[in-house]
Amino acid sequence: MYVSPKIFGGTVSESRDQVFGELAVVGKAFASARRLEIIELLAQSEHSVDEIVKATGQGLSSVSAHLQILRGANLVRVRRMGTRQIYRLTDHDVAELHAALGAVAKRHSPDVKFALESYLGSGGLEVDEVSRAELLDLMRREDIALLDVRPHGEYSSGHIAGAISMPLEEVNERLGDIDPAVRIVTYCRGAYCVMAHDAVTLIHAMGREAVRLQDGMLEWRLAGLPVAVGHR
Repeated sequence: MYVSPKIFGGTVSESRDQVFGELAVVGKAFASARRLEIIELLAQSEHSVDEIVKATGQGLSSVSAHLQILRGANLVRVRRMGTRQIYRLTDHDVAELHAALGAVAKRHSPDVKFALESYLGSGGLEVDEVSRAELLDLMRREDIALLDVRPHGEYSSGHIAGAISMPLEEVNERLGDIDPAVRIVTYCRGAYCVMAHDAVTLIHAMGREAVRLQDGMLEWRLAGLPVAVGHR
């Protein structure tokens, strides 16, 4: 009778189950809307626990629990700065997996596509988009106002070269600083971030034209396109 060889103290079947079980730990870490939101946030820059609470609107206990699950899957790391705990993604491949998950879901899940379209269309305005390639072409051919509508801290940690930091809550006050003759393009965190869409809606309401980048900073960075740091 054939007997499976022992590997790591178990049969081949047991070892295989262990491997897939460990893969499932990573999969389960992604299997939460709240944790996906945290991963998207940390893909922009490192954040303290308090900053994550503020940015996501989740409670402190909820954020702490989700961060522990992400740490258990080795998807995030933490360092201390005084009394604060600062979290970041373990490596850029975590952001790559997040982006790939979003792309696959949008491509193959009608429910995801419908939910996204319903949310983006909830304001009654269909917002025009440009792809990364189209944006690069625009930046080569003409002067544009490329508005990064994420918070200032995320902009400082990395933004599209040439972009202006104008968080969504500042658009109403600062739009008058933008030359009326130039085309406006907005962008935010990624394909599932709605701040750029909301900024375009607001700009239209103020009587100006604008379009949004089809995805966002996450995909731009992963594509190896020009990124600048610091504030402008």
